Amino acid sequence: MNFIFLDRTCPPRLTFIMENRRRHKPACPRKVSEKKEQLKAFLRQKGFKSTRQRDIIVTEFLKTGEHITAEDLYRKINRKNREIGFTTVYRTLKLLTKSGFATERLFADNLTRYEPLSAEDHHDHLICLGCGSIMEFENLKMERLQKKIADEFGFCIITHKMEFYGYCRECRDKCG
Repeated sequence: MNFIFLDRTCPPRLTFIMENRRRHKPACPRKVSEKKEQLKAFLRQKGFKSTRQRDIIVTEFLKTGEHITAEDLYRKINRKNREIGFTTVYRTLKLLTKSGFATERLFADNLTRYEPLSAEDHHDHLICLGCGSIMEFENLKMERLQKKIADEFGFCIITHKMEFYGYCRECRDKCG
């Protein structure tokens, strides 16, 4: 069972006792190459060209394996590849989203972040209001409860997102 305790000293603190908590890990090279091949097939099917610039952007995005803004991805890529512009990075992220290889996330800070997506990788988010860190977690009990609630209302869930906002351990510790 998961519990939420609010402590009203300092900025409001959120303490989570959470099962199966995890953070994003960079994708392994095999997964990156598999995803790139799937994307190339999608691009061919839709009549898009597979370009060297797009390949660099996709590789870097998949290797990052985290929630990243278009601006941050552009900065990362631009260090080694000055010829790739921001618009190309942005359009490639939009294409990845449209093709189902990425998802857009808009958190409370109103910055659009992109994260690699796979069907077997459903997760929810804990977002720190102090440092902005985003932690991911999976919890089968919560997923079952959501399904039970939907069933009680005769509702068919297609997708959902769950975001908890509060303060991570490091930010809580700084506060005392």
